[in-house]
Amino acid sequence: MRQFPLDDVTTFSAHDGTKLAHHAFGDGTPLICLPGGPTDSAYLGDLGGLGAHRQLIRLDLRGTGLSAVPEDPTSYRCDRLVDDIEALREHLGLERMDLLAHCGGANLAALYAARHPERIGRLALITPSVRAVGLTISGDLRTETARLRRGEPWFPSAFRALQAVASGNATDEHWKAIAPFSYGRWDETAQAHQAAGDERMNMEVVAAYGAAGAFDPDATRTALARFTAPVFVLAGEVDLGAPPRTMAEFAQLFPDAEFVVQPGAGHFPWLDDADWFVTATAGFLG
Repeated sequence: MRQFPLDDVTTFSAHDGTKLAHHAFGDGTPLICLPGGPTDSAYLGDLGGLGAHRQLIRLDLRGTGLSAVPEDPTSYRCDRLVDDIEALREHLGLERMDLLAHCGGANLAALYAARHPERIGRLALITPSVRAVGLTISGDLRTETARLRRGEPWFPSAFRALQAVASGNATDEHWKAIAPFSYGRWDETAQAHQAAGDERMNMEVVAAYGAAGAFDPDATRTALARFTAPVFVLAGEVDLGAPPRTMAEFAQLFPDAEFVVQPGAGHFPWLDDADWFVTATAGFLG
């Protein structure tokens, strides 16, 4: 298991008074890192060694990790978390900031970019969710992507579970069985990473994050079409959660976007090939 460096934890107040925590790793220009899930940021680690190039500022979203539970649970909604990102920027004293978001964190990043475009220098979206921009990922595309793994020993049982999920008849066991599809290698590191993520998940936060009213895709897409900062969209070649074809569509929503596909990578590309991931991401961030 990769050993991550000790981090410096700092708390600050959101605009509604909720105490939020962020973790700082490495040296150099700060890079604000938003986790997916929504969950705490621990699963990001040091993003495969990206902390050797930038100071990583990982935010624990409210109600997760070391951040406090808010008095108002409706404040977990994604569009309302935009104010937490702005509070973090103010706390750090940054006029503009570079932002990296993974998976569901990309929804929050997209809403922040739509509302505060002048506050972002560079935006990196890693295997991003597409809910905020209203793109769809068809079942056929997910199946096509999944079949790229048909040579893996775990594929038959995982593929049957995936079919159960697609049919709407999935049990908890089916959801657990499809976990290997999220990783380029289903080894001990991946299995430990998956198990730790399951333990940290707060389902109240998850349910509220995408509650009714959280997203207005048409408005967000219109705003992103005017977003002129450089954007980097990274897809994993075998990631059925964020297939490369859909990620390419996401990149096309921005005027200035670079799109790359990491060979053999799943949903957590820094675990699958840290050197490739860091070289590509650090190259964009500068």
